Amino acid sequence: MQIQARQFAREYDLYGCIQCGKCTGGCPMTLKTQLNIRRLIYQILVAGRSFDLSGIEVLWDCTTCNTCTARCPKDLNPMEIIIGMRSALVESGRVPSTVKVALQSVFNQGNPLTFARSDRAAWVGDQPVKNIAELGEEADFLYFVGCSPSYDPRIHPTTRTLVEVFDRAGLSFGILGNEEQCCGSEVRRMGEAGLFEMLTEDNMAQFEELGVHRLVTVSPHCYNVFKNDYPQNGWKLEVQHYTQLVADLIENGKLTFSGRLDKVVTYHDPCYLGKHNGIYDAPRAILRSIPGLELVEMDRSRERSLCCEGGGGRMWLEGTNREEKLAGRRVQEALETGAQILATACPFCVLTLEEAVKLAGLEERIQVMEIMELVAEVL
Repeated sequence: MQIQARQFAREYDLYGCIQCGKCTGGCPMTLKTQLNIRRLIYQILVAGRSFDLSGIEVLWDCTTCNTCTARCPKDLNPMEIIIGMRSALVESGRVPSTVKVALQSVFNQGNPLTFARSDRAAWVGDQPVKNIAELGEEADFLYFVGCSPSYDPRIHPTTRTLVEVFDRAGLSFGILGNEEQCCGSEVRRMGEAGLFEMLTEDNMAQFEELGVHRLVTVSPHCYNVFKNDYPQNGWKLEVQHYTQLVADLIENGKLTFSGRLDKVVTYHDPCYLGKHNGIYDAPRAILRSIPGLELVEMDRSRERSLCCEGGGGRMWLEGTNREEKLAGRRVQEALETGAQILATACPFCVLTLEEAVKLAGLEERIQVMEIMELVAEVL
């Protein structure tokens, strides 16, 4: 698979690269794979007319955590360079089989998890949740649930607790129900630009038709794509991650806790909440507001947080090193703090970190919990 090297270099401003290596030096995947962004940029720059992507399996190792972009002194975006290369592979049909399945499922069923569209709102159960179409202008916001929070039973406690919190605070909100479809975050980062464009157009048209002016998301990945990628398609909307809204409710006295949770907790910063969007304080404000809870920090926290390895489509990819998981390292870092609970605010992080705990046989020593699961214990 050939790309036009000079055209690619101009498109991604590679001629501005000074080969300092900060992108590779900060890349968490260099801890376990041969992914070397600096070297890839150099190879493209000296390739002449064309550059062959065939056989470069490490392109699928990238988790799009944004560390490389944040550290680049020339304000380049190495992460987007990887996505651009993936796009070329997608166009040629040379993608891992698991990625093909996920992308086809998004096209056919509106989610990458191969579940039916008609089951998307099954998580609601007997909760009194209204469809946004019923509320119209009365709704304070659209509660955009997302794919994993809609379908994965492990994330349902978060999805449902948020409904209870919104109700207690007297907020008027609605969901899209079975009409909700994938936000397209991982579709874009797996390189399927055409499918992502289709999703953005469909979602923007749906929001406009329903008069949606404000979104609250469960997943940081949904938050990021709506806040940062959709505006590039001419769409503007107020977007909040749930941690921002819940922290505000607590600060304003609209949400109070009657119980106690006497536990030592450490918090893992999701890349798409922290490194991509600088949201570090809101999740911690929620945790600190829980009576009895003691919050301790890992050495690598906030902008230095170690990626869990779930982003950039990696939930559907094993990568080139299947033996070692960054989530395993992260769990060990959490244990070193003496914490009993490793908390986070992202569905992907919950799933990868919990898997790492189970694989290491550490269930008796530390528990992975989503922040709203902790909130549910003290409501």
